[in-house]
Amino acid sequence: MTETTQTHPTPPADGSKQRSPEFRLAADAVRGLRQDLFHDAFAYRPIQRMRTNGPLTRRLPARLREYAVWTPHAVIAVAAVFTLLLSSVDTDSEALLVAPLTVLPILLTMIRPVGAFWLSMAATPVVGVVGSNGDWPWQPGSFACHLTVLTVVSIRTRPRAAAWMWVLTAAYGFVVEAGFGASYYGTNTAPMLVFSAFVLLCVTVWHIRRAAEQEVTAQQTVTEHERSRRTLLEERTTIARELHDVVAHHMSVVAIQAEAAPYRVENPPPELEQAFTTIRENAVAALTELRRVLGVVRAEDYEAPDAPQPTLADLDALLANVREAGLSVEKVVTGAVRELPQGVELSAYRIVQEALSNSLRHAPGASARVEIGYVLGGLGLRIVNGPPPAPDLIKPSPGAGHGITGMRERASMLNGEMTAGATGDGGYEVTVFLPVTAAVEDGKA
Repeated sequence: MTETTQTHPTPPADGSKQRSPEFRLAADAVRGLRQDLFHDAFAYRPIQRMRTNGPLTRRLPARLREYAVWTPHAVIAVAAVFTLLLSSVDTDSEALLVAPLTVLPILLTMIRPVGAFWLSMAATPVVGVVGSNGDWPWQPGSFACHLTVLTVVSIRTRPRAAAWMWVLTAAYGFVVEAGFGASYYGTNTAPMLVFSAFVLLCVTVWHIRRAAEQEVTAQQTVTEHERSRRTLLEERTTIARELHDVVAHHMSVVAIQAEAAPYRVENPPPELEQAFTTIRENAVAALTELRRVLGVVRAEDYEAPDAPQPTLADLDALLANVREAGLSVEKVVTGAVRELPQGVELSAYRIVQEALSNSLRHAPGASARVEIGYVLGGLGLRIVNGPPPAPDLIKPSPGAGHGITGMRERASMLNGEMTAGATGDGGYEVTVFLPVTAAVEDGKA
């Protein structure tokens, strides 16, 4: 006899029944309704004053900008006055009760927005019963009041809350029409729902657009920050590659001189020979480590230069190339010209080169002036260009945005100072001072 085994599904560990998707959707909807319109419904939330840096308000005089911050409050107050006029159409004593019930919800939106919606919902049937106008269920004053409250509250809350307010408004209208509509010739629930749906749709689109703009602005800020960091790292890597040749040259000279020094002295003592041997070994080890570091910062497409790194002595050739490109440039040298440490010479050359490249890109056809000052304690540079001769006809060429960053990094590396900015005549000026101490200058480190 064959025995049949039946398998039963294991119930959840917590013993609760699995809910259907429809039930979970309804539960989420009820939870959202409770959170948006019931939880802290009468919480104190004063409306914020308007910013004064908008595209329109920042063009106002300073005196008017002080009052422009109260624009939201003034608009709500004007809406309240308009509603008051609609409620006061009747001249009988009933208007004294109807007017406050249609004005207070609008004014309450400035401090307790969700509470203002509930107050408008509660005042609407009272105004409908007390008022003598034939409109039902919204009298003219309550119609304007509720529509204004929906608009202001939807602006101050999330789109989901606006949807719930419209649903509750529709439910109220349908219930009142079904229960009491027979006593009236006509109802105005349909116009209320159509107008409020259009207004809430516009506000929802505004909310979505503002959220998208804020997200794009935040993303642009992060992207700009990352781009600045990447630019800075790229410039530092370029500087490290260029200075490798300078440092390697000095270390090679040290190694060669340390190796040849014992042969220049007749019968040198063993201690001196050992000292020079140690110096040479340390220099060779430093060169090896330097090449290893350069291999880390070298890009895949990097090619080692065949010619030595340029100095200020090569500046005339650079100016000749710039003149051929269309930039009229002159050079002025002041002070006693002397040889400076190779790192200072290289940085000064690159700064002048980058400043003239910026002039070619951003001020095509302009004239430039390069001033080099050999002063006590360092080297001064000033590169200034005038405005382009025809800015409307000749469009500047956009660069990579690394120029100013690279020049500033080179000056900072040598403990120098740099300023860059526009001149009064529409040109641009770069001023740099690279300090050189007397001990370093004598040793040509």
